[in-house]
Amino acid sequence: MKQLFLPLDEETRKSLKAGDAVLLNGEIYTARDAAHKKLHEMLQKGEPLPFDLQDCSIYYVGPTPAKKGQVIGSAGPTTSSRMDPYVPELADHGMRIMIGKGRRSEEVKQAIRRYHMIYFVACGGAGALLSHSIIKREPIAFEELLAEAVTKITVKDFPCFVGIDAQGNDVYDLD
Repeated sequence: MKQLFLPLDEETRKSLKAGDAVLLNGEIYTARDAAHKKLHEMLQKGEPLPFDLQDCSIYYVGPTPAKKGQVIGSAGPTTSSRMDPYVPELADHGMRIMIGKGRRSEEVKQAIRRYHMIYFVACGGAGALLSHSIIKREPIAFEELLAEAVTKITVKDFPCFVGIDAQGNDVYDLD
């Protein structure tokens, strides 16, 4: 497995291939459907966002509440396609990494190729296991959304694989 440290520069993103197994390390923002809608609305109004999208990584997750002594509860990926309508706009503003599960639309693949982005796939159904790789959690925005609020997490050896590489190669389409 390749050890990667976020944020990833363009050269590193271009070197990754669909199917590569990786361990991510660094800071990632969590955001699901409702948070994406709010970010979109803020961008449309020209309002400043609660975090910098430049070279950021977003994990599509709605973690469960943390048990006593834990940083976070179960933190498995949610279906990524629900965020597809927002990806081109967020990519235009600097987002370069997405983490989730499942197939992506052709519009998302076009944005991935245009900006040399990476879509990482985390193992669905393994939220309890994935939470052990999250070593820090900080609320950022939209706390009224509860599990869908934007938080900044710090991960250490977070396991996933390249679902769609910067050239648009998609593991769901490989033979």
